[in-house]
Amino acid sequence: MSTILTLDEIAAAIPDGAKLALPVDYAGVSMALTRPIIARAPQRLHIVCLPTGGMQPDMLIGAGLVATIETSAMTLGEAGGAPCFQRAVKDGSIRVMDGTCPAVHAGFLAAQKGVPFATLRGMIGTDLLANRPDWKVIQNPFADAPDPIVAIPAIRPDVTVFHCPFADRDGNVWVGRRRELASLAYASERTFVTVERIVEDSLFADETLAAGALPALYVEGIALAPGGAAPIGLWNEYPADMAAIRTYAEAARSREGFRAFLDGADRVLEVAR
Repeated sequence: MSTILTLDEIAAAIPDGAKLALPVDYAGVSMALTRPIIARAPQRLHIVCLPTGGMQPDMLIGAGLVATIETSAMTLGEAGGAPCFQRAVKDGSIRVMDGTCPAVHAGFLAAQKGVPFATLRGMIGTDLLANRPDWKVIQNPFADAPDPIVAIPAIRPDVTVFHCPFADRDGNVWVGRRRELASLAYASERTFVTVERIVEDSLFADETLAAGALPALYVEGIALAPGGAAPIGLWNEYPADMAAIRTYAEAARSREGFRAFLDGADRVLEVAR
């Protein structure tokens, strides 16, 4: 059974140097945890985005908490590029492990299967291999003729956090069709989830809900956070507030603007919810 926690307690579970996994914006981002994480200020984080990142990792970068980011893209969608990420790349203050969406998914798949790597072909002939020494081109052991294939190492996060519509009293979490959230939890050492609400009936008591439920076995803690994905939207609950995201994008173009946004972020995000 998952433990009911506060946002601050979840933030405190992210230590210095942790490999922290975060979901793509449309899957369920726990924006409610962003400010508590920044307040706790864990240092030298290695952020892994499955498979892309947006406002949340950009804010963690802007707060100076991130040493490495592993992702296939960083974007604020219609609001443009991720300004803190772009600034960190330009000034060399962050290490970027550039990937592709299939490669990031393959790394998580290997971790959840308990194997050291997964294989893909798509990167052969690209410059990605020159910039990812951890990806190895190996010979297909089942081929008689030369047949190179790329080995992608397993991605095993220390901590994963994401946001979902609801969980039940037993700690089972509704992820619906967002199977990337299940991949994050299966691969991660510890998973914490914020939810809009907690329901009384077990998700596994209903055949339809059971198909989209993440078992409590994979969830260490849950925090109740209504509106916890805002201003990013949450599937089947509420849309993204693009005005609030654009406000962030404009402010974060400078370090001073980002700090000013942080000073007023509680108010801005509360309005967005």
